[in-house]
Amino acid sequence: MFVKRHIKEAFGRICSFFPVALVIGARQVGKSTFLRKIAEPTRKYVSLDPLDVQKQAREDPRLFLANNPPPVIFDEIQNVPELLPYIKAAVDEARIASPKKAKGLFWLTGSHQFHLMKGVSESLAGRAGILNLYGMSNAELDGRKPQPFLPDMRLANIYAKSPIEIFTRIWRGSYPEIATANPDANMWSAFFQSYIQTYLMRDVRALAQVANEHKFYDFLRAAAARTGQMLNYSSLARDADISQPTAKSYLSILETSVIVKLLYPYSRNKTRNMVSTPKLHMLDTGLAAFLTGWTSPEALMNGAMAGAFFESWGVAEILKSYVNAGETPNFYYYRDKDKNEIDLVIERDGKLYPVEFKKAASFSKSDAKHFNRLSEFKMPLGAGALVSLYPDPILIKDNAKNIPVFAL
Repeated sequence: MFVKRHIKEAFGRICSFFPVALVIGARQVGKSTFLRKIAEPTRKYVSLDPLDVQKQAREDPRLFLANNPPPVIFDEIQNVPELLPYIKAAVDEARIASPKKAKGLFWLTGSHQFHLMKGVSESLAGRAGILNLYGMSNAELDGRKPQPFLPDMRLANIYAKSPIEIFTRIWRGSYPEIATANPDANMWSAFFQSYIQTYLMRDVRALAQVANEHKFYDFLRAAAARTGQMLNYSSLARDADISQPTAKSYLSILETSVIVKLLYPYSRNKTRNMVSTPKLHMLDTGLAAFLTGWTSPEALMNGAMAGAFFESWGVAEILKSYVNAGETPNFYYYRDKDKNEIDLVIERDGKLYPVEFKKAASFSKSDAKHFNRLSEFKMPLGAGALVSLYPDPILIKDNAKNIPVFAL
């Protein structure tokens, strides 16, 4: 089942301005499917995954581009970065011939952000518009219109869900192949087992020299077990039986591959009382559930990690709401040395918006008691939100309200 992706409008804006449009993201988030679904009939699709195609492109890139002229889609461009300078030359020629028509000529997808972005910045500076694509969002699955999340936003056309329906989405995760299906536990497990094997065999080897794949798998599991928690490299390294430098290197790989998001404490005008440790969030809670052994939505919902998964899923959904609109959000969290914490702080238009996540169907004013601590940063405070399982949007106190988690 194809679900309309919210990134389409932002992608259209990119194509109307830049000659090259690049969509980057983790494996299996639907990059090539998205582009092929929206492409005009005259746009050719070329996958750069097959080794023979890679060989042709490397050996004679000019001939390869001549045989695959724009408008064209080059899928997984990170496999042949040698093409980028020749795409640049083709773009420059098209601009000279007809500047108004030299828009959206090349559509590219890529999976490895660091190496790919280095090549793009060197070869296609000023010529390429870049968008991130994440897994399916809750709003996309519900068929709702996109809007960047803010606590004071207007809620419309919300599809109410029970707690087990929410945790079913959390457990399934956001990869389109599994998020749009109705998988049983065996199908779900088989998908993620295959995903990890492919990821280990291809992407990790492409990004770094991993001496022991079993150790890296242990590290993946240890990282997943810490989703929604402050990062402790010493503990993470110990559980994976690796050194701290190796743990930092592996975590960098997970960030580069868009598997994890590190959320840093808000630090403008930082005081001595603030912590500096980031929080770790797995961006796909289905993958995290597989790695940590939760075999059903019910087990996850009633388990010890339910609150952490609830928070990570919420952070990822809010992140998608911005990225799908073509925006780069400024996300942080707040924690001081007295352990006062706010799960998410959104900085937008000169204001700070506090967001707290609570896996419960009830709330009280005390759930928002730390929101005013953001005033120490001498910035205007926007509305605050408690995201919970309580089914109705309702004021908790002045300038703070409950938002049902299914509204994300």
